[in-house]
Amino acid sequence: MSPAFGRFSGSYFMLLLGLAIVLTMSLAALCAPLLAPYTPAAQHLDNILQAPCSRFWFGTDRLGRDVFSRMLYGGRVSLWVGFVAVGISTSIGTALGLVSGYFRNWADEVIMRMVDIMLCFPSFFLILAVIAFLEPNMTNIMVVIGLTSWTGVTRLVRADTLSLREREFVSAARLAGNPTRRILFRHILTNALAPVLITATLGVAGAILVESSLSFLGLGVQPPTASWGNMLMEGKSVIESAPWLSVYPGLAILITVLGYNLLGESLRDILDPHLKQ
Repeated sequence: MSPAFGRFSGSYFMLLLGLAIVLTMSLAALCAPLLAPYTPAAQHLDNILQAPCSRFWFGTDRLGRDVFSRMLYGGRVSLWVGFVAVGISTSIGTALGLVSGYFRNWADEVIMRMVDIMLCFPSFFLILAVIAFLEPNMTNIMVVIGLTSWTGVTRLVRADTLSLREREFVSAARLAGNPTRRILFRHILTNALAPVLITATLGVAGAILVESSLSFLGLGVQPPTASWGNMLMEGKSVIESAPWLSVYPGLAILITVLGYNLLGESLRDILDPHLKQ
């Protein structure tokens, strides 16, 4: 068996593993009202800081709230932030990359200079600076992450567009009198979707990490709304006496991010034309 074939088979295994993790976490979050034994705000004052047991599978927190229920509802918040933020950044980056790579005029110069300016600042600190002036809620978090994460998609789509615009089928479509909009979306974008899909998949993992970090710092989703990040923040003060408050949300973040990374990396290997050859 050739090394390329072995790597290709391994990519399919990682694809299935990543897909299984992503689907499991997504379904658990989507079905939180059906799976959670309690509402996320329900307090059990006679079981404050209760260790994991048959009644409370993941224990309770300092207010007597069921950690398992809060994790399920917190997963809805983290995943929703990841999907919406990546949707915003991918839409902006794809549109700017198409315009920049196809026209190659003053618009290309303006867009690329904007990308250079954005890349001068570390993205997380840029997000922190913007959030400091806004109300820390889920909507603002999604918008800010999306508006500060489009540069990578823009550069990727621009590079593919620069290559595709010189291909014979694009030249034929241009000579046939097709409008520019049709050429961009029908002939160029459809051939550049694979790397965009891979980048978006990996971007969901990054957005979940950013949201969790902001919530841990108190600048993200605010209590009593449950998110994995603010659950970690609430558990850090009692980590020695009640480690389950930090272990379970941390594992949820780790497993979810791992699943999206495995999915994105395996898609990249499978869709790589050089590896197929």
